[in-house]
Amino acid sequence: MDLWFTEKHTDDALFSIKVDRQLVSKRSEFQRIDVFESAEFGRILVLDGFIMITEKDEFIYHDMMVHVPMAVNPDIKRVLVVGAGDGGTVRELTRYPGVEHIDMVEIDRAVVDVCREYFPQMTVGLDDKRVDLRFEDGLKFVRSKENEYDLIIVDSTDPFGPGEGLFTREFFGNCHKALTARGIMVNQHESAYYDSYVEAVRRMHRRIASLFGTARVYQAHIPTYPSGHWLFGFASKGLHPIGDLRAEHWNALGLKTRYYNTELHKGAFALPNYVSELLESDGE
Repeated sequence: MDLWFTEKHTDDALFSIKVDRQLVSKRSEFQRIDVFESAEFGRILVLDGFIMITEKDEFIYHDMMVHVPMAVNPDIKRVLVVGAGDGGTVRELTRYPGVEHIDMVEIDRAVVDVCREYFPQMTVGLDDKRVDLRFEDGLKFVRSKENEYDLIIVDSTDPFGPGEGLFTREFFGNCHKALTARGIMVNQHESAYYDSYVEAVRRMHRRIASLFGTARVYQAHIPTYPSGHWLFGFASKGLHPIGDLRAEHWNALGLKTRYYNTELHKGAFALPNYVSELLESDGE
């Protein structure tokens, strides 16, 4: 008998992966957590029915969340990571010797516990001495911060359930306040391919652009995310993601990556017309 995990992308589009077995099925205080084993994608982390990461393609997401801002400002020392319970974002950050401190704020301890057990290759950075792991609400945590971080990475779930507050103007405004003068904020920006996602993408970009001097969107191909075409946001008080790219400096670090490189960095900000047009429109 074949077993399949199916994620609903829209009312008319489903995405299925054949699974060998289910390793975890539990409900935390905040959400349902499932882990599946598959031949094609390895282990799969699912929250409330939505794929968060798979062993096969997680490197794409984490490369683009971390290395894009780090290549623009190699002097980043203090970082706030909101969400990211799978550990992949912190794993990539801890590869930079210049990073001095990372506050990781994840609301659901159960996600981290599950990932430590079933995705140890992603959680290796969580025990780094530079990491302060906190289990609390990122929306509340950032309210009290001012001029403290060189980089904020918002590695949230989708804009509902536990992650809903991380898409509000209040949250983005508090992130702006928490950043230093050359600070950068990077966030996962959803996908604009399906019509049902368009307004969330446009609303998020509009809120960020109203607060930051620079607000750009970039892209990557992530096979297991809805449509496979995923967007990220780059916002800064002063730095430009291409004009201030320190390609030679980043390449000199000698970091081995499977997806990111500095040429791809430039191209990732060249968006398809349909994405550019929806970001420029007012939605009316």
